[in-house]
Amino acid sequence: MEIAKLDGRELAFRDVGEGQPILLIHGFASSAAMNWEGPGWIEPLTEAGYRVICFDNRGHGGSSKFYEESDYGLEIMAADACELLDHLRVEKAHVMGYSMGGRISAMLAYKQPEKVEKLVLAGNGYNMVDGGFPSSDIRDGLLADSFDDIETETGKAFRFFAEQTKSDLKALAACIMGVRSPIEKELFAKLEADTLVTIGTEDTVAQNGEKLAEIIPNAVFKPIPRRNHMNAVGDKVYKQNVLEFLKGV
Repeated sequence: MEIAKLDGRELAFRDVGEGQPILLIHGFASSAAMNWEGPGWIEPLTEAGYRVICFDNRGHGGSSKFYEESDYGLEIMAADACELLDHLRVEKAHVMGYSMGGRISAMLAYKQPEKVEKLVLAGNGYNMVDGGFPSSDIRDGLLADSFDDIETETGKAFRFFAEQTKSDLKALAACIMGVRSPIEKELFAKLEADTLVTIGTEDTVAQNGEKLAEIIPNAVFKPIPRRNHMNAVGDKVYKQNVLEFLKGV
């Protein structure tokens, strides 16, 4: 991974391949390596003629850590992504986000539409609008003294995942309260980019991808059969959905 030194923070990133750029934005408590490299996204995208840019969000992986809730939020993290593109002198790119990365990608496409060619919102559906489960359950799980002290199943699940990824628990606890705030329905209605919404048919975290696609003007929905929030990430149908969408099939 290389390091982009931006104003007041550093972002760890990887930039490989040639052709039309595509920016990949990973999910909560994950990293570019875990969300994209490990599940085998780099090779099919570069072989299809894309320049692949993936990075660790602030609070994650090799990027700068912050510990106040005010240091996070969708607009802040979308600005990180935009500044990384500027740092790499990329004027416009396809953008794909998974889970939390879908939230960041939607905000980037809303705030900087001139930067986004095509948009892929993966592993996230209408819960971006209605909020889904309480973010405080995740925060409390991350900050608990021990796993046995966690009171909710959601808190246990995210604490387990964060420990498996060797994440900074305090940084993630600050992050989650900003990035999981509900997004106004009107924001999705104003997105200009052609958009693919794709989630696993057994994904109980993302919720209703069809409903999300219906409120985005130029969106299509494609399911990922028999996959949930965790095991859809490297699925071959997910990859096929994305490559066909990018090529206009």
